[in-house]
Amino acid sequence: MRRTRQNREMTKIAVVTGASSGIGAATSRRLAAEGFHVLACARRHDRLVELASSVSGIEAVTLDVTSAESVAALRDLVAERTDDDLAVLVNNAGGAIGVDYIAEADPAEWQRMYDTNVLGAMRVTQALLPYLQSGTGGHIVLTGSVAGHAVYEGGGGYTAAKHAAAAMVETLRLELNGLPVRVTEVAPGMVATEEFSLVRLRGDADAAARVYAGVEPLTAEDIADCISFAVTRPPHVNIDLLVVKPLDQAAPHKVARR
Repeated sequence: MRRTRQNREMTKIAVVTGASSGIGAATSRRLAAEGFHVLACARRHDRLVELASSVSGIEAVTLDVTSAESVAALRDLVAERTDDDLAVLVNNAGGAIGVDYIAEADPAEWQRMYDTNVLGAMRVTQALLPYLQSGTGGHIVLTGSVAGHAVYEGGGGYTAAKHAAAAMVETLRLELNGLPVRVTEVAPGMVATEEFSLVRLRGDADAAARVYAGVEPLTAEDIADCISFAVTRPPHVNIDLLVVKPLDQAAPHKVARR
């Protein structure tokens, strides 16, 4: 039987998905520094092992958020930690594919973005919600995007997925009202990570570099700082939505380049 809210000495667990690189890896490092035992989850186990070996308090967990069986294995792992308290879930796994206009878009790529950004977050949330509710008070964080609150040409598939994810989080907050679970979306603008634009532009390194040309973008550590801020507020404080952009970016489609 899990311990009750009155028992405060339990190890606090934070689950971070998409933790093998970028914002997920930075968030894992930051939450470990804040005293959480972090279950860093992603498909690329070798990268997770490297991360865990370099930072105390991080444990590598192989996870594919698009697989019900993989998510169930994560649930079982958390269920076994009867002496621990699942305090934080960061639904960070996601990403963008392509910049095609809707008229030329590949439905399979839209499906992949929806499977990861929306259904993946839903699967993990469903699996871990009972444990987030039964501890000292849980917190669900979604790494969303300004693309979940605005649209732009060439971003139809990604903005559709991120809008859906944002709607899911807003609905979840309503449905959990009165329960000891906080719900937050952190919605970044332009963040320079080693993979986001490279994957979106299908491996074209020159095109990926041009995305950030003449701009000082945010870093993965900037977003990890925002997530850390949200989850370390007093238990009665909920940050609903934290939108963060670089100073050079006024909107997804409006960027001042030097």
